Parts: sequence; structure tokens; C-alpha cells
Amino acid sequence: MLILIDGYNLIRQSVELKRHERKSLEAGRNALLTRLNDYGKIKTHQMIVVFDGVQKGRSEEGRDRSGRIDIIYSRHGERADDVIKRLAAHSGEEIIVVSSDREISSYVTRLGRTSLSSPEFEAIIDKTLAADFSSFQEIEEDDDEPAKPLVKKGPSKKLPRARRKARSKINKL
Repeated sequence: MLILIDGYNLIRQSVELKRHERKSLEAGRNALLTRLNDYGKIKTHQMIVVFDGVQKGRSEEGRDRSGRIDIIYSRHGERADDVIKRLAAHSGEEIIVVSSDREISSYVTRLGRTSLSSPEFEAIIDKTLAADFSSFQEIEEDDDEPAKPLVKKGPSKKLPRARRKARSKINKL
């Protein structure tokens, strides 16, 4: 599975990453890449982070790699949003696009791909990293309270097929 990430969108939607970005853009990017590399050690999904290139930049895309993460800087005159749309449209594999940009989300959904907002993806990363951290520590359980039995109430409601497909992709994260 390929996770395509709108880098600056994720940084600016995160309280923690935004603190690093206040120091400098590079500090914000480095904090994001560190976090994604930690996540990539647990989950082995391919990740591509797309950033807007500099205004007076190169005429071709800049590419870099940090650990397991591919980084793309958009070329001069092109927005990161355009690069994300192009990659989402031309990739043949299973893709999840991470961006809170409504334009990107609706475009990706029209392509039949899965879109995930930046805060939702950050919550998944936090949950995964916390679960990995807690697996190294012994957890003491309270035997005082008995487990409550699972009781289902009412008829089940089945989601539409498109929503079920999107949910199954997100659950793989």
C-alpha cells in the first residue's frame, strides 16, 4: 500500500509539528520525517511525502529520501497539490492520500481512491507508536472488575460498499 502525504498540510494541522515549524520550515519537515520514519519501522507501507518547492526553484521536481520515506519537492510554478493529484491518478497500486485539503480529498475520492484527513492520520500514527511503546512495558491488569459481556442492540447497519472499501484500507494503517 502507498501512503501519499501532503507534507505541509500535515505539519500545519498538527499541534506538535507546528511548534517545530515555528523555528524553521526545515525543523518542521525534519520533525515530520522523524515521526514518519518511526511509524515506518512498525508498519512497512511505502510512503511518499510531497512538499511545495521553493518559488525560484528548479524546473524539474526535486527528489530525496529519508529512511524509508520518499520525498518529492514540486517544481517551479507547480503546487504540491498538483503533484499529489498526478501521482494519485497514475499509480496502479492501492493508495491512501493524506491531506485535509478539500480539493485534493474530493479529487481523490472521484478517482475511487481513499482520502484521509491529516488529523485522522496523525491519530493513527500516535495510536500505533503508543501501542508499540506499551508492548515493551509490562501492563498490570485489574482483576477487581469482571469483564462486561458484549451485548448487541438493534439491527446492524451496513455501510455502502465504497465506504467499506475505504474503511478496510484505513484499517490496514
